[in-house]
Amino acid sequence: MRQNESLKRLMMLALSVAGLCALTAFYAYMWYNYFYNHIFWKTGNRFNVNGHILVVGIYFVLLFFFSNTYGALKIGYLKPMDVFLSQLFALLCVNVLTYAQLCLMYGWFVISGEKMVPMTVYQLVFSAVWIWICNLIYRRAFPPRRLLLVHGERAIGDILNKFASRKDKYRVERCMNIKEGYDAIRAALPGYDAVVLWDIHTKDRNVLLKYCYSRSIRVYMMPKIPDVIVKGSTQLHLFDTPILLTRECALRVEQRIVKRIIDLVCAAILLVLTSPIMLVTAVVIRLYDGGPVLYKQVRCTRDAREFQILKFRSMRVDAEKDGVARLASKHDSRITPVGRFIRAVRIDELPQLINILKGEMSFIGPRPERPEIIAQYMEEMPEFAFRMKVKAGLAGYAQVYGKYNTTPYDKLKLDLFYIENYTVWLDLKLMLLTLKILFSPDSTEGVDAKQVTAMKHEMEEEEK
Repeated sequence: MRQNESLKRLMMLALSVAGLCALTAFYAYMWYNYFYNHIFWKTGNRFNVNGHILVVGIYFVLLFFFSNTYGALKIGYLKPMDVFLSQLFALLCVNVLTYAQLCLMYGWFVISGEKMVPMTVYQLVFSAVWIWICNLIYRRAFPPRRLLLVHGERAIGDILNKFASRKDKYRVERCMNIKEGYDAIRAALPGYDAVVLWDIHTKDRNVLLKYCYSRSIRVYMMPKIPDVIVKGSTQLHLFDTPILLTRECALRVEQRIVKRIIDLVCAAILLVLTSPIMLVTAVVIRLYDGGPVLYKQVRCTRDAREFQILKFRSMRVDAEKDGVARLASKHDSRITPVGRFIRAVRIDELPQLINILKGEMSFIGPRPERPEIIAQYMEEMPEFAFRMKVKAGLAGYAQVYGKYNTTPYDKLKLDLFYIENYTVWLDLKLMLLTLKILFSPDSTEGVDAKQVTAMKHEMEEEEK
């Protein structure tokens, strides 16, 4: 079975690489038949075979890098539309960089983009067809896995809905409570492709995990907060004894310095580039209802320090006249028509570039919450304070891989993963991925109308 899995995955990898080679072939054709002729006519520089191979090779490497970063190679793992959207962003990034490269070779901004645009369109059409074909092949090679869900006392409706959203990959056929006993669970395991360990006591989980590992049974395990912390630890050796180290500081001093430099440079550049958009937005908000353009609100950053976050106002002036702090809900009547648009495209967040320049926020980090909402979360989940071990961010791990209405517990685990596995490259990768989620409607989906915070049980209790 493991050999068949390996062969299937090699097949999918080969298909992904073949797709990248085909996209590169589009560029190779345009390079040799159009771009190179213009450069040779302008500069007189003749390329030999190695020169042509180098130019095309650079394009392939860039395409592979951005495709891998955005997830365009994850055929089957992501939904087909997500894969296509990832490929779209990868192609746009690569073709813009390639256009800049061609202009430098020919003469700054002299080469016309009239050939680059059609080439990109053809590449996108090919990508759509190729991804559709690869997805069909994937579904035939990898039918949905039949899963056994082992759970505790916590409600399982949410996790079942998440698995049900990917019926092409997973099919939960049976749910067993851990109270049924180890023997009953072990007897049931051979009839399924994998087991899901969902919110059971660590002692029970470890017994089942070791049992499955010893028999090469696939396990999907929902991590607890200590698991995320341990995963980000550093492995040391005391003579012949392995030791896991969790540091007292979330980021080392050199990491904080580099992160601050990136914040300053990127915020300054973006502030200049987006200033026309910000000016138009400010005028439109003012003309709509005559209210203030900016919305200031107290939020918490590193070590729970409070600061005034800046946003373009997207709600009515009297949105919280009752004095209750609450998250935006689906179809929230407090949001103005202008606000609904600027929230959808994230323009409302642009003034936070000023917060970044002032050192109150970072580009990447856990999103800052209001003190009142943090207090509500910490009444049931004291570990929520762990998110404030680093500076708050304009975007973050939880925003890229979660949604606006992701539960606080899941949001905490995502943010802790970022904190405990921090690297400069992870920051840069999340910046690139943030561009993608700007066009994902799910990422801005509000909480349910009856919820005040992202705690889903608030609505459940009200309905009782």
